[in-house]
Amino acid sequence: MLLAGHSKIKLTVYTVFLAALALAPLFLSEFRLSLLGKFLAYAIIAIGIDLIWGYTGILSLGHGVYFGLGGYCMAMHLKLAASGDQLPDFMSWSGVESLPWFWQPFHSAAAAFLLALLVPMLLAFVLGYLTFRNRIKGAFFSILSQALVIITVTLFVGQQGYTGGTNGLTNFDSFLGLNLQSPSTKLILFYVTLAAVAVVLVLCSFLVTSRLGNILTAIRDGENRVRFIGYNPVTYKVSIYCVSAGLAGLAGVLFVLQEGIISPAQMGIVPSIEMVLWVAIGGRSTIGGAVLGALVTNSAKTTFSEAYPAWWPIMLGAMFIIVVLLLPKGIVGTIAHYTSHWKKPVLPQPISSSQEAG
Repeated sequence: MLLAGHSKIKLTVYTVFLAALALAPLFLSEFRLSLLGKFLAYAIIAIGIDLIWGYTGILSLGHGVYFGLGGYCMAMHLKLAASGDQLPDFMSWSGVESLPWFWQPFHSAAAAFLLALLVPMLLAFVLGYLTFRNRIKGAFFSILSQALVIITVTLFVGQQGYTGGTNGLTNFDSFLGLNLQSPSTKLILFYVTLAAVAVVLVLCSFLVTSRLGNILTAIRDGENRVRFIGYNPVTYKVSIYCVSAGLAGLAGVLFVLQEGIISPAQMGIVPSIEMVLWVAIGGRSTIGGAVLGALVTNSAKTTFSEAYPAWWPIMLGAMFIIVVLLLPKGIVGTIAHYTSHWKKPVLPQPISSSQEAG
């Protein structure tokens, strides 16, 4: 009964929160709405990180790679659509004479979207299987994930003729016949992103409360015990890591459609660490907290940088320190901790011998 009531409360909170976001276009300017749409794309990454870190105990500091791969896949389609029958401009400048074979599938929007999910998941499968099978975890896995970032960024920067180098891919004008600069298109993309967040939020909330979620939590709290009772933690860890990478790829797609650019800088170590901070601030092991953390952190970053151009990094760092010291469970985790004591179940009082005699 208590669990059912808790689920109803959580569903109500999610519904009100998403409904409020749906009304945002009535109150925000076009610029602010575009920022909010980008932050919602970030929220999808945060949910994926919460799945592996908050519930499974896998701290990845390289999710910027999966986000970037998803973004590049969609950007490659947009670039080909903008170039028409010509080679993309950066290829011509770099001396490339014909379209590379691995660019060919991206003529199709459907193929680009599918690859934006599959490519990050494939890379996550390879890395996850090789590391988890050899029981590499904790700080060692985090270091390996950062090494993946360095390798990927170096590769993308060095291949100027195929990836656009440090400039990345930009100058897109249309998607499926829609003008990406049109206010109506931006509004559509905002609602598409919001719908994606809603679907991911509901599905992942269901996942973590299911039997699979219980196994993931058990792996986090005692992997050897899970192995001892007959489960193979490698299978579950690799699977959830791939799901998390796929969500990052989806976020990359939605980001590129709204922001109009993707570059190696957005795949680097700093963005990857910031993604983890979103979850820490919102609250680990709380799917809704991951969404709130992404929105609050990025909104604060934008507000501080606009109001205090010279001081905003210090102010943002101070916010991180304050949250870590005073709210170790994150915003939502702290709220849930205190509200759980407001209503305690009323247990039946034992019947005394005198009452029985009466």
